[in-house]
Amino acid sequence: MFPQLPIHTILPAVRSQLAAQNTLIVQAPPGAGKSTVLPLALLDAPWLAGQKILMLEPRRLAARAVARRMADLRGERVGQTVGYRVRFDRKVGPDTRIEVLTEGILTRMIQQDNALEGVGLVIFDEFHERSLQADLGLALTRQVQDILREDLRLLLMSATLDTDELSVLLDHCPTLQSEGRPYPVELRYLPPPPGERLQISVARAVRQALREVPEGDLLVFLPGTADIRRTAEQLVDLSEAAVLQLYGDLPPAEQERALRPDPAGRRKVVLSTSIAETSLTIEGVGVVIDSGKARVPRFDPRSGFTRLETVDVTRDAADQRSGRSGRLGPGVAYRLWAEGYHRHLIPFRAPEIQSADLAPLALELAAWGVQDPEELTWATAPPAGALAQARDLLTQLQALAAGKLTAHGKALLRLPTHPRVAHMLETARKMGLSALATDVAALLEERDPLPRGSGADLRLRLDALRTFRAGGRSPGIPKVLARVERVAKVWRRILRCGPPATAGASDDAGQLIAAVYPDRVARNMDPAHGRFRLPNGRPARIEAHDPLAEFPWLAVAQLDAGQSEGRIWSAAPVDPEMLSHLIHREEVVQWDHATGRLRARMEQRIGRLLLDHRPLTAVAEAARIAVLCAAVQQEPSLLARTEPLEQWRKRVMSLRAWRTEEAWPDLSWETLLAEVEPWLGMYLAEVRKREDFGRIDLRPVLRGLLPWELGARVEALAPTHLEVPSGSRIRLEYAEDGRPPVLAVRLQEMFGQLETPRVNAGRTRVMVHLLSPARRPVQVTQDLRGFWAGSYQDVRKDLRGRYSKHYWPEDPFTAQAIRGVKPRKKK
Repeated sequence: MFPQLPIHTILPAVRSQLAAQNTLIVQAPPGAGKSTVLPLALLDAPWLAGQKILMLEPRRLAARAVARRMADLRGERVGQTVGYRVRFDRKVGPDTRIEVLTEGILTRMIQQDNALEGVGLVIFDEFHERSLQADLGLALTRQVQDILREDLRLLLMSATLDTDELSVLLDHCPTLQSEGRPYPVELRYLPPPPGERLQISVARAVRQALREVPEGDLLVFLPGTADIRRTAEQLVDLSEAAVLQLYGDLPPAEQERALRPDPAGRRKVVLSTSIAETSLTIEGVGVVIDSGKARVPRFDPRSGFTRLETVDVTRDAADQRSGRSGRLGPGVAYRLWAEGYHRHLIPFRAPEIQSADLAPLALELAAWGVQDPEELTWATAPPAGALAQARDLLTQLQALAAGKLTAHGKALLRLPTHPRVAHMLETARKMGLSALATDVAALLEERDPLPRGSGADLRLRLDALRTFRAGGRSPGIPKVLARVERVAKVWRRILRCGPPATAGASDDAGQLIAAVYPDRVARNMDPAHGRFRLPNGRPARIEAHDPLAEFPWLAVAQLDAGQSEGRIWSAAPVDPEMLSHLIHREEVVQWDHATGRLRARMEQRIGRLLLDHRPLTAVAEAARIAVLCAAVQQEPSLLARTEPLEQWRKRVMSLRAWRTEEAWPDLSWETLLAEVEPWLGMYLAEVRKREDFGRIDLRPVLRGLLPWELGARVEALAPTHLEVPSGSRIRLEYAEDGRPPVLAVRLQEMFGQLETPRVNAGRTRVMVHLLSPARRPVQVTQDLRGFWAGSYQDVRKDLRGRYSKHYWPEDPFTAQAIRGVKPRKKK
């Protein structure tokens, strides 16, 4: 029944492994038959027991094509034994045993039937693409398998994948590898000249390949649809081949033309996105031309926007692409980069979960009852920051409350679209605007139906769609409008409503867009230059000549985040009176460091956009104290740190260092400023301006932090002054790190002092700085007796020469300590 393909060599092993355990990995190159032959070969497996096989494909086009190919192999129509389910389209019947799904469909099936009753095997095809929905589907299916359905089999298939790492993750499940056809692929490297436009380089490579390789169709990989169109324009005069396009938004009939042989027998040049890397069988391909580029979505958590970026392909993707030329026979692959550059490509593509908008995943997890993603087994766990941001958005959309799914969230989950669009559709239904919402949803989900340069007003798109629907002359692109209308029609069926009754722009469009993107309501800051500000504080601009540039408020539908300033591509005016659900009122209490005053006002904001404010005379005490304490942390100089206070604080800190067995508190400013409110808050009742801080005497404040029994011992253990032999009281200088305190005293005042003074109940000797009559240090010591007996004579000799009028006795042990020049002579 089936053609002999390389996958046949491992089919017996696949059957026996799945009979013995419930999880298996199969690695097979393109063309081995894993996507078509293998599922059919497992239909009669005893362990399947007549249950269904679900096979996941990352793209709708591939799902339809694979289902069609399997049906052809059985000589049946799609919808009999083999069917498919993709978004807004399905062909399954009562006898369907194999259903080919796009990956998001599986998640919905699990949510509706937690045990997947009637399903015996779930196949994750092309798992190496690591889409967000594939990772989520695997995590949920694994939990179903672990808790409810030990008999449920999982089969992961890929052409290029780090199978060892994945096997470990899946409890060391076995891995089987199939060899591909032994058709060689010749690699030819064609690096373009620096700065040359992509479409020029690709068109030249196409013409060269048609000359150099006499047989076989050409499959050309380009990053996006715009690149495909531009390249097609470069090849418009190509007469020896049929130039066809292939991407996901094409109508099915045009996709089919690209997949089938040319009816006129000409060679084909198929210009495709990465959609043709895997699963799809494009008959007759013998040559691949790889631009080396891909368009990938990148979600920026800082801005909340997803943008498409053109990046270099990864090495595994390049191998996938070149392998398409060797499926039917020896092939040739042209790579538009230098051979030496190839080894610098990233080996494997990054999982989408690391850079995607996680709002859909967060909603699914909430519906599954998972608050901590670590409860599930992930091939790659969702990043915590992006997941938290997604949950914040869902809370704003009223889909979550306290982290749990709301009734509104359950309603959103039933609609097969992004939570934002689902929220808009549900909101519109309650407002009686469902008909308009179906058109807005279709326009948001599909390509722009108006030509470039048509301006950013979404209302123009609504007019064009309604005119097209009525059969009138529309300014839009007919093919795109037809696709938008198909999607709108599906939404009308789901919401059970008809099309909008009247043509013309709708003033409600902006309100609906604001429901989809509450974080993209933009306020006009500079009408002359079309500059707006978004609720997250980021600027965004619209073309200055666009009529929307004059509106005070816009609800933005499509936006390029940019580097420092976003670019608005699609928007609609919105009346701020209709945004009351987005406005939050907040008492804002701030310390103005410039004026040194406390400011309090009631603000109305949308995000960071300030709408209105008024001063507040009465402020909640807790909020006022918290702000004042934060002001002290930012500006410590607000506190009056007097010299007596600092000396006392250092004495306590010295005792803390010396007497570790006692509970002396940490009074370092670093510790005190880390938490200000517990010790300072009660003293801030009268503080309104900088001068009020200066009136706070901090000595009793900090003394209150000492236990009573310790506070009474500070003076005894760490005195402020010591009396020296001359009768003077000399101040001690303490250091908060516990170094010995310093006694700086003139040498003459210490005559007769044999032992070094001590503090801390005799435990700590002071550091004596002996000074000259001019108060310059001549000796630093903690051993006075040793100094008198030793180096004093050398010091004496020097000081006698410089200060001859002063008293420098030979015997410092018995000499009289003096304060002045010489002692008076007795008469």
